[in-house]
Amino acid sequence: MFNLQNILRKNIKELVPYSSARDEFKGEASVFLDANENAYGSPLSESYNRYPDPLQFKVKKRLSEIKGVPPQNIFLGNGSDEAIDILFRAFCNPGSDNVITVPPTYGMYEVSANINDVEVRKIKLTADYQLNMEAISEAVDEHTKIIFICSPNNPTGNSINRDDIETILANFNGLVVIDEAYINYSRQKTFIQELTEYSNLVVLQTLSKAWGLAGLRVGMAFASEEIIEVFNKVKPPYNINEASQELALEALQNVEQVNSWIKETVAEREKLKAELSILPSVLTIYPSDANFILVKTINPKEIYQFMVNKGIIVRDRSKVELCEGCLRITIGTPKENKLLIEAFKNFEELNKI
Repeated sequence: MFNLQNILRKNIKELVPYSSARDEFKGEASVFLDANENAYGSPLSESYNRYPDPLQFKVKKRLSEIKGVPPQNIFLGNGSDEAIDILFRAFCNPGSDNVITVPPTYGMYEVSANINDVEVRKIKLTADYQLNMEAISEAVDEHTKIIFICSPNNPTGNSINRDDIETILANFNGLVVIDEAYINYSRQKTFIQELTEYSNLVVLQTLSKAWGLAGLRVGMAFASEEIIEVFNKVKPPYNINEASQELALEALQNVEQVNSWIKETVAEREKLKAELSILPSVLTIYPSDANFILVKTINPKEIYQFMVNKGIIVRDRSKVELCEGCLRITIGTPKENKLLIEAFKNFEELNKI
């Protein structure tokens, strides 16, 4: 049976978190002389001379309405990367514990592990980019604290089989982190609704993709109240600045606009796949539930450099294991996608393909 206290680091159990001025006062007031702020104001905005809400209540309240989970089950981080880093710092003892990743996948899991001196056990996806369940089971030992699963996966774009994820959730006594950065573009259901079913589940999402707020750096983690309390205990006191909170809250009022962008992106994804599939230089286009596609080409490095020279930047993933020969292409606007196709055709003409 999963027990959070069994995997929480001893020093984190005993940690007394920093108590900020805004943590100690709750309620309404007109004169704030508690936090050594500049009482005269700010050159930018009347509100920016004050420290932000350390727990981002207004933003979480709005997210709660959209996502259908209580605010106490939500953590906001400086991008999803902050949530990933906190998971290592709170649950993994440096030099002794390990985590499991399933490459090819998002690279920050491994980077954060290396920063925190935590062993990474890499269990490659199968040829069709699904979990190797037997190998994962064999890799788990008493020091395995976290299994990271990105679904839809980056850089492959496909969703991971839901039954396999649920099997891991039901049988693993550590944390299972489902990174759903691209879930808005998928027909698959989010795992957020399973939080009451699995106490070891952590779901990561972001406002960087479908919500178009990559520049604000606002990531989300959804988990049990007990796990969220650990996040809040470890995080810096004011990890989300006031400007990001204000702009995120404003953006979260525009659900219809975002849904419209999602529909258009998915339609453009299918159109782009169809147009690329008839090109001689394109060998394979892998299934995608994200706002990008993984495309296997006959000469990815040459195509990549040709695109750069045309002012079009895609991602060369040809050196990534199981992605040999592949470029990762984000779905652009109709105009941008048209320019991409034209560039592919120009490359083929020049190289007589």
